[in-house]
Amino acid sequence: DVGFEYEENNPVLRGVSFTVKRGQTVALLGATGTGKSTLMHLMQRLYDVKRGEIKIGGVNINAIQKKYLRSRIGLVLQEPFLYSRSVRDNVRIARPNAPDDQVFDAARVAAAHDFIGDFEKGYDTMVGERGVTLSGGQKQRVAIARTLIKDSDILIFDDSLSAVDAEIDAAIRDALREKREGTTTFIISHRLTTLSEADFIVVLEEGRVGQIGTHEQLIHQEGLYKRIYQIQSALEEELSADAG
Repeated sequence: DVGFEYEENNPVLRGVSFTVKRGQTVALLGATGTGKSTLMHLMQRLYDVKRGEIKIGGVNINAIQKKYLRSRIGLVLQEPFLYSRSVRDNVRIARPNAPDDQVFDAARVAAAHDFIGDFEKGYDTMVGERGVTLSGGQKQRVAIARTLIKDSDILIFDDSLSAVDAEIDAAIRDALREKREGTTTFIISHRLTTLSEADFIVVLEEGRVGQIGTHEQLIHQEGLYKRIYQIQSALEEELSADAG
């Protein structure tokens, strides 16, 4: 029954309720401003819930020290920030003493190891301010590797897979399932292929839970998810026809 507002009398979240089991992958879908990112920020106590409560393992997160809570949650944003350091140092910024094998393993899961290996200096390649020497998709994958090396209990991808193509997106999700079993994952995206394999999908509409279910359930229900599915499917068919 989570409710929240940044400004008085202008609620962003209204009575949001759902339960996630440890190790599940949950997808969040909704228009801009429906509260998807806000919900994730509340989970990390960047803001405190105004109404209702969020529990992890049965414990109200308001009883958990903020620093500890955030150390156990890994967040990958849509626009990652990279430092003017080597690729290696950017990956292990949260664990400066992490050995190379852990750096390489995190990069493999993030589908970054191969392109890093193609650089003349490999992991010793210097990254420009905000990662200007890398493409958008490459920056995103380095940021994902940086988050994975923390070995968090909860992972949040806040529209952060949109910068990579569908094939790389699928490869990262496959590797996460294989390597990070037991990690609870939240994925915010507008790409339904990214959301479709989640254990369940929460559709937010005007700050409320409009729909909840699996991909197969939601494409057979009248609502926002089905409408977006039909639009994206039609676009894919049109692109395939043009390519043919």
